[in-house]
Amino acid sequence: MAIVPARKKLPAREKLLKAAGELFYDHGITATGIDAVIARAGVAKMSLYNNFKSKSELVAAYIDARHQEWLDLYAKRSTDLSNGWERVLAVFDAYQDHAEFDYENGFRGCGLLNAAAEMPANSAERAAVNRHKQEVKAIVKRELSELPIIEPGRIEQLTEHVCFLLEGSISLAGLAADTQAIERARTMADQLIEQSL
Repeated sequence: MAIVPARKKLPAREKLLKAAGELFYDHGITATGIDAVIARAGVAKMSLYNNFKSKSELVAAYIDARHQEWLDLYAKRSTDLSNGWERVLAVFDAYQDHAEFDYENGFRGCGLLNAAAEMPANSAERAAVNRHKQEVKAIVKRELSELPIIEPGRIEQLTEHVCFLLEGSISLAGLAADTQAIERARTMADQLIEQSL
């Protein structure tokens, strides 16, 4: 008789984050209660409070996890690329990868922007989402800075254009259930970079 290896059990914190991530993305943060997260995670209620002091702390952990998830996708897409031009386009590829996950209720756009939309204007959660978007922008600017762009000040302008294309395409992809919008934006960004050299 064959011996089947035991499945690795996730710690309660990881189960809770996974469950919260699925529910927050599919149904929204406000609409998702703590009891739903606990039930989806299959853990005892005390496990939640042993790992997170409040729902707000769970939301913050969710935002951090989404940010790291995207950074990991970008690293996977960009590691072996030889120049900044290709690495800028890899930003779009990482967003495309995110859009094509197997979401329970379909792709609803950027999970971080969705989270920010539910939070008060000056909240820590919105600030965390903004830090993610600023980091993406910094990646684009860093990679464009490697290219021989002739006009002074053009890198700043081109960074803005590329990021507008990126954010617009991810929003449109979520609203219209058209993940190919990201690919079309990638093509436009490619053309903009080419025209700047």
